[in-house]
Amino acid sequence: MRTVLVTGPGGAGRSTVAAATALAAARRGSRTLLLAADPAGPGAVLGADTALAVEPAEVTPGLWAARVDPADYFRTEFLALQDRAATALDMLGARRLDGEELTELPGSEQFALLQALRRASAGGWDVLVVDLPPLRDALSVLALPERLRRLLGRLLPAERQAARALRPMMAQLAGVPMPAGWLYGAAARRDEELAAVQALIGAGSTTVRLVAEPGPAAGDALRVARDGLSLYGLRVDALVPNKVLPTDSSDAWLATLAAQQQKCLDGWSEEYGSAWPLRAVRHLGRDPRGLDDLGVLADPAALAELGPDADPGPYRDPWWVEDRREEDGLLVWSLPLPGAVKSDVGLVRRGDELLLTVGPFHRIVPLAAALRRCTVSGAALTDGVLKVRFTPEPDLWPRTP
Repeated sequence: MRTVLVTGPGGAGRSTVAAATALAAARRGSRTLLLAADPAGPGAVLGADTALAVEPAEVTPGLWAARVDPADYFRTEFLALQDRAATALDMLGARRLDGEELTELPGSEQFALLQALRRASAGGWDVLVVDLPPLRDALSVLALPERLRRLLGRLLPAERQAARALRPMMAQLAGVPMPAGWLYGAAARRDEELAAVQALIGAGSTTVRLVAEPGPAAGDALRVARDGLSLYGLRVDALVPNKVLPTDSSDAWLATLAAQQQKCLDGWSEEYGSAWPLRAVRHLGRDPRGLDDLGVLADPAALAELGPDADPGPYRDPWWVEDRREEDGLLVWSLPLPGAVKSDVGLVRRGDELLLTVGPFHRIVPLAAALRRCTVSGAALTDGVLKVRFTPEPDLWPRTP
């Protein structure tokens, strides 16, 4: 499945670009799902008078649309947890809550989106276009599966579940009750679900499409986001400058605004053009609404030629290990971080993990088996690539005759 994750600074028109991208794919014969994280997302752009339904509904031949419902997700998950903990709640004399009196808590939106992505990944679609939240929130959501799986693995390691027969004896020795089997079962199910979403986000056929209205504020947001995109290993297939004004207007005020946009576009082309193809979308002079307007936006000069069902190109693991033991006695782990500043990069090894910081973004990465048998001997940020040097521990490496 070809997956396009559409995001950008708030107010840039990412919902419009996501809808136009999905429509372009559907009109080329791909069975396409447009998934909206924002309940008020592309419904109006598609010409719908009401909000999108939670279950996919066909908008036009080949194109289905659905929205994420955080309230329904929270209600379903809470009631299921309440049922599983019924015995403990009854012992405490707790009063059960009904679904009608539940309202979602902060953070439900992110978890509801992850569940919707998991369901969409198993839906048999040719193309999945996701209208994500604004840029910083989107990066947090895309990093969430990996973080949650690590937490689950640390708090409820799977190997402890194998010792269930010893749990009564361990409870007596420790003097405290051991976690019940259902807790490990629930953790295993959650890990499986999160693994499916993590696989979707990290797949070679998944890319991010950035939407931004040309201007200084958007430029600052893109520069910060570039660090996060690189750190999380997310591949950008296009930068879409949206709402681009015509340059041939006779109106002096519009001509000035258009000139400012063109100056920004020239800077973006120089800064990002080699890595992120620019696909400008012109301003229609009105808010796009309906399939006809979306069809105009997705013309061959903009989104259609970079359609989501097109081959995103060969995939290469953005992080790679270079074996330089014969030359320098080192293994070098290279992490591309284009645009990163040395003072914003932090690197700490803790056990078999590497804690990386780039600006406001953080990631904890498990080391490959070979690197675990080494010590970190240095690191350098050169030409946008962080190179971490590892020196093999002689006692941990097999000796050659």
